[in-house]
Amino acid sequence: MSRYLVGGSVEDSWGAVADTFSANFERFEDVGAACAVYHHGRAVVDLWGGIADVETGRPWQADTIACMNSATKGATTLCALLLAQRGTLDLDAPIAAVWPEFAAGGKKAITMRMVLSHRAGLARIDGLAPDEASNRDRALAAIAAQTPNWEPGTAQGYHLTSMGWITGEVVRRVSGQTLGQFFAQEIAAPLGLDLWIGLPEQQETRYAPFVEFDPEQRALLKTAMTGDTLAAQVLGSSRIYELDLRANSQTFHQLELPFANGIGTARALARMYAATHHSLDGHRLLTDNTIADALIARSVPGEHDLIVGGERRYGTGFLVTPSLWANTGPRSYGHDGAGGALGMADPDAGLGFAYLSNRMIFIGQPYQRSGRLLDAAYRCVQHN
Repeated sequence: MSRYLVGGSVEDSWGAVADTFSANFERFEDVGAACAVYHHGRAVVDLWGGIADVETGRPWQADTIACMNSATKGATTLCALLLAQRGTLDLDAPIAAVWPEFAAGGKKAITMRMVLSHRAGLARIDGLAPDEASNRDRALAAIAAQTPNWEPGTAQGYHLTSMGWITGEVVRRVSGQTLGQFFAQEIAAPLGLDLWIGLPEQQETRYAPFVEFDPEQRALLKTAMTGDTLAAQVLGSSRIYELDLRANSQTFHQLELPFANGIGTARALARMYAATHHSLDGHRLLTDNTIADALIARSVPGEHDLIVGGERRYGTGFLVTPSLWANTGPRSYGHDGAGGALGMADPDAGLGFAYLSNRMIFIGQPYQRSGRLLDAAYRCVQHN
């Protein structure tokens, strides 16, 4: 039994998830975390535990919210897919059709689908200083002016920040709302989600600050992201080795960073994914046709990602099987986040799943915690 206080609720036949959640605190030294599972539209697991704020000792509670890092990209993708589903955004039309300045530098043929599948050749944002990485106007101006890093459509390289900036600007030009506003009105409000891209100031007291990296891990991360390779330039410019410090800033929380600073509960993230394929309180986000289209792998089998290395299989915006987790169903989709966050859906198994933690592990397989929980959830599906 974990020495960390665990609260929440679990249906009887889903106890394996609760056991795994508790064990993660001992096995992987989790500090504070939450996990939620929906099954065929019903909340079957809603767990939280540990310490939300190590400085004050505040425990993780039912309403504690956390930053999901790049798992935010799943919410950002949903905004684009909703507009495409409504017929107001053509994912295969040139972005320049709605953002004329984007055509500069040989980018006139790049489509929104290329950006969402990380094949637009814009992984590195040229002409953007490190201290401007969170400046929306500067980032968009730099992206519009630059030439691609490689010939668009010919390779995949994780568009760490540019995917969010570009999608956000296209959503704004098509809908008249910023991506954070669109998400709040069209997704969060109808579903009652405690999840924001741009955190309201009054929610700040609920936030679970990230536990700082130990000095050795920070130094190793910084060394790995230093160099002249494209990968080092992309990862280094994001200053991931300082993400724990920046992500604990209230200023950071209130920005709209569609690639990195979604903040909410695990319950909300799981509910969002559940609603992509199942009606919750009369609201379903995606049609079967939209899901089928989004699941078509845009990555070439065996292709290695130019930025993060290894095979990372993308559909349109979502990671798809087998890249999401080894044992997920063949039509699973979702997105992970730095340090171990994960949100995903499996329409065949009827799952919506999420895991969030305030301990960002980079060295030592950070996704083991969420992966073990997801494996446990699939074992429970077999008995339900």
